[in-house]
Amino acid sequence: MGFVYLALLLVTLGCMLLLDRRFRLFFWRDAVSASVVTVTGLAFFLIWDVAGIAGGIFFRGEAAVATGIVLAPELPIEEPVFLLFLVVCTMIVYTGAVRVLSSIRRRSAVEEPS
Repeated sequence: MGFVYLALLLVTLGCMLLLDRRFRLFFWRDAVSASVVTVTGLAFFLIWDVAGIAGGIFFRGEAAVATGIVLAPELPIEEPVFLLFLVVCTMIVYTGAVRVLSSIRRRSAVEEPS
């Protein structure tokens, strides 16, 4: 039962990457830029977490679905995986929304009478 959360994070991350591949939104559109954005976002959130842990704001807590493996005090292995999912999901939703809105604008421009 201890790997449920980590497994679910990895499965949902995989699903987001499948959507990305299908619609070529992020990594499959520009892998280099997507990698830079992902690493930068992940680093930002990890620094944020470390600052919160150092300030006594963030705590690991105990959960039956977590592995119990910690990378540092109060930093479970699931946290960087969650942050990776958060960055990738955000960028896929953002690029997908931009594409949908652009398509709507193009259709509206075509349908307007001159």
